[in-house]
Amino acid sequence: MNTMRKAWPIPVLAAAAVCWGSTLAAQDKDEQEGNQAAVAKAVLGARVPLERGLAASASHGQAISAKFEIEDGKLQLSVYTMKDGKFFEVVVDHNTGKVVKAEPIAEGEDYTAAQSQSAAMAKAKGSLRAAVEHALRGNAGFHAISVTPSLKDGRAVADVTSQRVRSSRPFPCRYSNECRGC
Repeated sequence: MNTMRKAWPIPVLAAAAVCWGSTLAAQDKDEQEGNQAAVAKAVLGARVPLERGLAASASHGQAISAKFEIEDGKLQLSVYTMKDGKFFEVVVDHNTGKVVKAEPIAEGEDYTAAQSQSAAMAKAKGSLRAAVEHALRGNAGFHAISVTPSLKDGRAVADVTSQRVRSSRPFPCRYSNECRGC
């Protein structure tokens, strides 16, 4: 009888943990969607397009991804670069186009993402800037919000998220080495 009393909390606690985890995952998704909308709205006031941020970061290595994001409640243009086998996060001022800071990426999720992006760029036939320009060509009135490379079936592809200048709704586009338009 004493054993039975000790055994029942384990399934109850396990069920509670699953419910709590599901709730956190749903909250995370809501926060992510809310953050995307906030970024899309804030980008409307940026003077520097993503393409210029990619060019500005070149002094810190090859760009391997770039995005506008909200950091500490403020819009920033973040570019991940690779130079001499090391990864950096380069922050470009979205009003002036000048590099504000460059910090090494040496661990954590950012490092894992940088490794994956670097592997994709190693197989790419062009630059991220070219991918963004290609995605925006023929889409007058759109600005890029982010560009992220990845490998799909062994081929490099660049996911470009853009938005209409007068809209706060993001629009995804996938560009690959064999892209024939978006």
